[in-house]
Amino acid sequence: MQQRLGLIVPSSNSVMEVDFYRHLPNSITLHVARMYLRDTTIAGEEEMLDSHFPVALRDLATVEPQAIVFGCTSAGALRGNAYDTELCRRISDTARCPAISTVASVRESLKKRGMQRVAVVTPYIESLNERIQTSLEADGLEVVLIAGLGIHYNFAIAGVSPEEILSFTLKTIEGQKVDGLFLSCTNFHALDVRDRLEYLTGLPVVTSNQAALEQALMVLEHKEA
Repeated sequence: MQQRLGLIVPSSNSVMEVDFYRHLPNSITLHVARMYLRDTTIAGEEEMLDSHFPVALRDLATVEPQAIVFGCTSAGALRGNAYDTELCRRISDTARCPAISTVASVRESLKKRGMQRVAVVTPYIESLNERIQTSLEADGLEVVLIAGLGIHYNFAIAGVSPEEILSFTLKTIEGQKVDGLFLSCTNFHALDVRDRLEYLTGLPVVTSNQAALEQALMVLEHKEA
């Protein structure tokens, strides 16, 4: 049975849908709606959530997907976990299907892999890093360190090469005692270096796109059963 997976992403995100295309089985088709976002800042993401998210959701609902992923980690964390839960409820009510939060999927993936003390690497500016840390710690995780590249132009985040991500991450966690790593952002080529990072560090690694994809596949498998 063919299933339709909806994905809502910032308009300037050029990575997440490609990662999904590459890893979804042939039995699942991907249908993407975009929310205008130029700058990955608190102000930019608040405008995206308040003005552009409702339109993207309305449009995507017309393809009648079996599930929808909200594909922005930092926007999911922006106003706290309760707001993220409410955002997913709005998606479910409008589209009449399960909604998958990227940041909630990350927290679940970290815990499933036995992580308690976590190192976090992001492309973000500090104010967004603070929101990510708050989201993780509100769910009982300990963020030992969080380091960002300080990029505020969202399109530029996708321009950070996998090799640059690998190098920055290894440098950031050197000498740190953690249970695992989280590479945040759906517009970050983190999935491309996940396996190498696990091999080089001996630690479990979670990325935003990997966690959201895992959760989406689990939801769709449950619906099909």
